[in-house]
Amino acid sequence: MQAARQARLMSMSRTLVRSHVHAQKHFLTASTSRAQSGSVASTAAAASQIPPPPPSQGRWRYFLQTLGRVTLVTVIGASATFYYIAHKEKNPGPQLPFDPSKKTLVILGSGWGATSLLKGLDTSDYNTIVVSPKNFFLFTPLLPSVAVGTLNARSILQPTRYLTRHKQRQVLVIEAEAKEVDPVNKTVTLSDDSEIQGQISSTTIPYDYLVYAVGAETQTFGIPGVKEHACFMKELHDAEKMQRRFLDCVESAAFPGQSDEEKDRLLHMVVVGGGPTGIELSGELRDFLEEDLKSWYPELASRIRITLVEALPNVLPSFSKELIAYTERTFKESDIDILTKTMVKKVNEKSVVLKGPDGVEREVPCGMVVWAAGNTSRQITRDLMAKLPEDQTNKRGITVDDHLRMKGARDIFAVGDCTASSYAPTAQVASQQGSYLSRVFKLLAKKDNLEADLARAETGEEAEKLKKRVDRVKLKPFHYSHQGSLAYIGSDKAIADLPIFGREWTSGGVATFMFWRSAYLSTLFSLRNRSLVAGDWVRVKLWGRDVSRE
Repeated sequence: MQAARQARLMSMSRTLVRSHVHAQKHFLTASTSRAQSGSVASTAAAASQIPPPPPSQGRWRYFLQTLGRVTLVTVIGASATFYYIAHKEKNPGPQLPFDPSKKTLVILGSGWGATSLLKGLDTSDYNTIVVSPKNFFLFTPLLPSVAVGTLNARSILQPTRYLTRHKQRQVLVIEAEAKEVDPVNKTVTLSDDSEIQGQISSTTIPYDYLVYAVGAETQTFGIPGVKEHACFMKELHDAEKMQRRFLDCVESAAFPGQSDEEKDRLLHMVVVGGGPTGIELSGELRDFLEEDLKSWYPELASRIRITLVEALPNVLPSFSKELIAYTERTFKESDIDILTKTMVKKVNEKSVVLKGPDGVEREVPCGMVVWAAGNTSRQITRDLMAKLPEDQTNKRGITVDDHLRMKGARDIFAVGDCTASSYAPTAQVASQQGSYLSRVFKLLAKKDNLEADLARAETGEEAEKLKKRVDRVKLKPFHYSHQGSLAYIGSDKAIADLPIFGREWTSGGVATFMFWRSAYLSTLFSLRNRSLVAGDWVRVKLWGRDVSRE
């Protein structure tokens, strides 16, 4: 009985424990559900109180991130490309040696025509020799910028070997002056006229083809005193000489005790020639005065005068009337005097004699005369023409045919300022002539190879085929394509006369000045020159031009 009672008590105890545990679980579950419901409700309430972010903020952040990535990739890509091109230009590879079986091509000169020819010439077809008293190419359109210190002289020089060392076959570059050309025996006599000479300083070399690109020298028209007292603006040493003389005039005017009349004389600059060179030089002088000399020579800046002298009725005869009038207005605003229909009769050490449209001669005191008026043939050109008197009758220069061959000498080609053609003596013309000749020599090499194969032909059928191929090689005549004219006129302004879609498009102002700079940068022959010129422009903008004098 007692055992049965104990069993019933234990069963009742287990039932009570299970009921208690079940009640606790039910309580915890209910509490958790209420807590979760309260938390969700609190979260929903809080979320309803926080304003949503504006949708534009996300798009703006995405745009900035994308722009940053694109900019980074562009900078890295441009830097890598710049380094690759610079490294490639600095480190030329191996070249083929001279081949005795190839014809010899001699190029006289290193100007626009000769350099453009070298750039496009396939030297694997010829044994090429370059003869020039200068071992560099000079970018002449920017020469006025060198004359006032806007650009460093080295920035517009391209060593000839920087071009020839990248050709497929080696090119022999000889720094010497050509003294005589013999069109009958097909030889060129040259001489080393430099300060330091070796045991051999003169020699004669034969040629199969000769490209005559010696250019021209400055025309003085026989006016007394021009060679003795004026500065020219054709070669690099001319620009450097003008810069030294100009600063010398300024420093002499600053010397204590100088009279007002002497100061006015020393600070009066006369530029002769109203073409693009004279116009750009006058504009560069005005910039030098306004941007630099007024800061470093405030007591003299107001006395500096610039006078432009032109014998024709107006300046820039190759430009449109609208651009001529715009240039004259700009010069008038810049206090640059323009004297048209005025001729120079004599250049003295301290003055220049001018004859105006009224026919009266006046002596004008000045500190410096810059001569930028006209070209004339060199002595070697006149000597060469004298050897072919029946064919070379034009006194202005060498007469050439439609393929730029010198009349009377089929193996001589002439380009640039040394020729007498219907084209203006500009860098643009010479450059296109040089590029044309590079294509001509490619066809001539092809024709020469076919004729050599024809001479070795073993059967009549093979000879007939080769003869037809030789007859199909024909030279197209040279055709000049005018790409327009540009000129800088100072005050960060330029003028442009461009043919667009068959019509002449004219423009002038600051925007044209930016186009002028970009056009000249793209025309430079190498990345090295582009980098140096652009760096000089930035340097002058930040720190100004150098007013020190050697």
